[in-house]
This record gives sequence, structure tokens and C-alpha cells, in this order.
Amino acid sequence: MSAPASRAASGWIDSEGRWRSSAPPDIAVLVVYALLLLVLLYFGRTSSSSIVPDSTLVLAAIIAIFWARYVSTRYVLDSDALHARRLFGSRSVRLDTVHRIAPANLRDLAPTGLWRGWGWHGRLWSPSIGTFESVSTISSGVLVYGEGVPLFVSPRDPEAFIRELSRRVRSYRGDVEVRAPAARGVAPVL
Repeated sequence: MSAPASRAASGWIDSEGRWRSSAPPDIAVLVVYALLLLVLLYFGRTSSSSIVPDSTLVLAAIIAIFWARYVSTRYVLDSDALHARRLFGSRSVRLDTVHRIAPANLRDLAPTGLWRGWGWHGRLWSPSIGTFESVSTISSGVLVYGEGVPLFVSPRDPEAFIRELSRRVRSYRGDVEVRAPAARGVAPVL
């Protein structure tokens, strides 16, 4: 089912009742990936060594896989779970286990080693909440507390995502703690 452009920008409900949203890409990250690929391919073509072209192609393929993984990040809310999906790695949280939903920002969570977020698994640590997992593309998003470690996601419209997720969780539990967005410049209490 095709969604109207205005609804597709934030999320939409498909013909099977699943709420879907893509994650907005950070333009700076896309530019970095493109520059890395261009630099590798340039030096691979201009080098006279026979090993350099092969190694640059391997590195370019690895960067292309990370790029594809980054842009493939999607979120689906169905009748049973929140599914955070990306190429070669996803995480699901059953709705009956969700007990708190809070707007969050990776910068406010202050994970040690922000570059770890570029890693394959996306497991981070924050002094305010401890270990959490990130299936995200930008720094502002939603922190979902349920089974396992908290999950950080970055849907296109975090407020609409919170409304839809809390509505679906309430159909299971009847109650869920939903934190309001913090005032601009103030770190949220998680």
C-alpha cells in the first residue's frame, strides 16, 4: 500500500495494520561514506603496486556494506512487537514488555566513545542509564525500555512514533510510562 507523501514523511500504517517508519539519514555521514569510497577508489587506480588495488577494493566493499546497512534502517510496529531493522542486524522488543518510552538524544546520553555507535552491533554505554543498544541513524530519537537492554531508535517523527508505540503498548499492559520531551537545552531525566 502506498502512503501519501505527507504521511510517509513521518510514518504510515500499511495494509496489514503495521506502523512503518524509515530512519532519516544524517547527510554528514553519507558525505563521509562517499568521500571515503572516492578516496579509496582514486588511490586504488593510481597506485603502481599490485596489492593496493585489491586491498582498496576490499576496503571499498566494506565501506559500501556499512553504507547500505546505515541507509537500510527501518522501524515497524506490529500487533506484537517493535522491530528495529537494518541490513545484517535487527532488534525486536515485545510490546507486552515495554514499560517506559522516553525521547532521548545520543549526545545527552553521553555514551563513551561515540564512534562505537558506528560499530557493527550498536551496543553503547551511558553513565545515566548504563548499557543500551542503538539501531539509529541520527542523534535524536526515542529510548524504549522493555525486555533486555533499552533500545534507542531514531524514527523520522519521534513524537508520532511515541504516540503510536504507547497506544499499542497500552493495548497490552494498560499502562506505560511516557516521558515528555525535555525543554530545549535541558538533558532529559531518563
